[in-house]
Amino acid sequence: MKEHVMLVITSLLMILLFTFHWTDEISRGMEPGDLSAIGGIVILSVWLCGTLLLAERRWGQAIMLLGSILASGVLLLHMSGRGLVGGRIANTSGQFFWVTNLIALGVLGNLSVILSVRALWRSWRRPQ
Repeated sequence: MKEHVMLVITSLLMILLFTFHWTDEISRGMEPGDLSAIGGIVILSVWLCGTLLLAERRWGQAIMLLGSILASGVLLLHMSGRGLVGGRIANTSGQFFWVTNLIALGVLGNLSVILSVRALWRSWRRPQ
């Protein structure tokens, strides 16, 4: 499979997993589900546009790289402090889905960082 196609697929999967993660946190009351969520909607919209509309351009690859770094950071953020199953998520229903989602998001984020860097590197090396 071409690396460009893999990058688009991993980016779309991360957007979907991040949406599941965010929805789970809102439904558990860990995140507010009010107008303060507009920032997250804007981030996901820009990430989706970078993935679908600008995927073959440097801007799109840079957006996907930034989204990949942020997706990897979600796992690291939740692993700090009390860990993945500490705090408010401990002993709640759906804990397995929440942790599995975070691990998949982190793994796909790391893979997508590598693919994005390789795509950007190739685009800078060849003449326009």
